[in-house]
Amino acid sequence: MRGIYLFIGGVVVGLAVQLAAAQNQGPGTNTGSNSGIIQLNHVGIAVPDLNAAVSYYEETLGFPEAFRVTNSAGETALVYMQVSATTFVELQPTNENRPAGLNHFGLQVNDMDGVRDIFIAQGADVSEIRSGGTKAILSNITELNGHRIELSEYPADSLQGEFLGL
Repeated sequence: MRGIYLFIGGVVVGLAVQLAAAQNQGPGTNTGSNSGIIQLNHVGIAVPDLNAAVSYYEETLGFPEAFRVTNSAGETALVYMQVSATTFVELQPTNENRPAGLNHFGLQVNDMDGVRDIFIAQGADVSEIRSGGTKAILSNITELNGHRIELSEYPADSLQGEFLGL
């Protein structure tokens, strides 16, 4: 139960930060040292029962399923649940490397190479760029406490880009 309260608190804080930033700047116009970040896009949660979690988020919280990704074995690898027009909860099944709970938050960026270079120049621990199962362009920052921040750029042919109409 504590995890749900932490998650809901995180979503509320994230949406409040996004709203405050949007009021101070137009969309995608961050001009600080982290320019290139468009918004907080999603929060990733690993769940022991994916079907039950999807039902809960859809039926109890009213977050419709946006899309899902399956792996090569035909198993569901992740499900995006829509919180607002551009904010999602990414549900993934737990496994031996992914315990239950919050496992990352995702920032949408408009120029992965440029944003990654900025974070590296500022001393952040940033992974190599890769393509994800949704065709998004991804990189990860491991912050000082070991938490993962996923940087995501959404080409028009990615599942996110298609859903968002990019």
